[in-house]
Amino acid sequence: MIGILGGGQLGRMLALAGYPLGLRFRFFDPSADAPVRYLAEQVVAPYDDHLALDQFSHGLTVATYEFENVPVTTARALERRIPVFPPPQALEAAQDRLQEKRFFASLNIPTVPFAPVDDRESLEAAVVRIGLPAVLKTRRLGYDGKGQVILRTHTDVDPAWHALGGQPLILEKFIAFDRELSVLAVRGQDGGIACYPLVENVHRNGILHRSIAPAPGLAAETQMLAETYARRVLEALDYIGVLAIELFEIDETNARTTGARLLANEMAPRVHNSGHWTIEGAVTSQFENHVRAIVGLPTGATSARGYAAMVNLIGSLPDVTMLLALPDVHVHLYDKAPRPGRKLGHVTICAGDVTQLADRLAVVERYVLAC
Repeated sequence: MIGILGGGQLGRMLALAGYPLGLRFRFFDPSADAPVRYLAEQVVAPYDDHLALDQFSHGLTVATYEFENVPVTTARALERRIPVFPPPQALEAAQDRLQEKRFFASLNIPTVPFAPVDDRESLEAAVVRIGLPAVLKTRRLGYDGKGQVILRTHTDVDPAWHALGGQPLILEKFIAFDRELSVLAVRGQDGGIACYPLVENVHRNGILHRSIAPAPGLAAETQMLAETYARRVLEALDYIGVLAIELFEIDETNARTTGARLLANEMAPRVHNSGHWTIEGAVTSQFENHVRAIVGLPTGATSARGYAAMVNLIGSLPDVTMLLALPDVHVHLYDKAPRPGRKLGHVTICAGDVTQLADRLAVVERYVLAC
């Protein structure tokens, strides 16, 4: 019996991957209408309700989480009762952007230049130190483009401070990059590590729009470097489960400035949106590998089955019938009410070669973006 903190679509897909292995699930989520509500038993309570947490933990073998904003105190309280994977220190490192950047630096994983911002004066000092353009971000709870403002000139500083000030912030240098990549890796209880092919990500309005795997035009040394970064993080944290690290691939000119071709942006101590393609597009999905790892089963092969792309369905749903009529297209809906900016599902497109994938992806995107 696996306990999952959080009842969103990632938890839903974890359970769907675990049921064929004979695993059972229980969820803890404050929302009674979470996407997992028809899939398994759910404890509905605030994360700081320790009596409810006791009820939740009874009979569980192990626990995990499906999003990184679960309070660390909740994960640690649960850890006193049963094993929790990934370890809560991974959750803690990922929840604070400043702590996360410092953690990367401690492992010799390059990032963009950054500086902490605690008040108006330290913002001015950070702008002088980092330079402009830069991005001012909240240190906690920002996701899908929320909680951040780009500072292009000094006239943007005051409006940015008024928008975000009064909470811990971080200023990061704005670096021109060729593309965003993500590396997904899994580490089992035996310490074995396997990595999926690097994925190319494209965002719209700060939200992931599509991922392509393997990333087009990928150099072997880039894959190896990303895997090296992932391995450092996994081993430093004694990590169990799937980890995602978002990376910026830098062009030659900026690489000479930054001293690196890949810069770590942020990590997610869980299964990740950019890995949804693995359900149909990899030998073993990220979801199956995560549940295998946390219960002590051998992890499966992470190689791609040909070529794949994933397109998020955001805000509203297209005609699913039309999508399903397309060759090798797979639709996943999350049972969530439509709302602007909300991820309602995703589409995976598989193909035997790059050209075929591009053609199929173009058709799917026309349907999705027109809805």
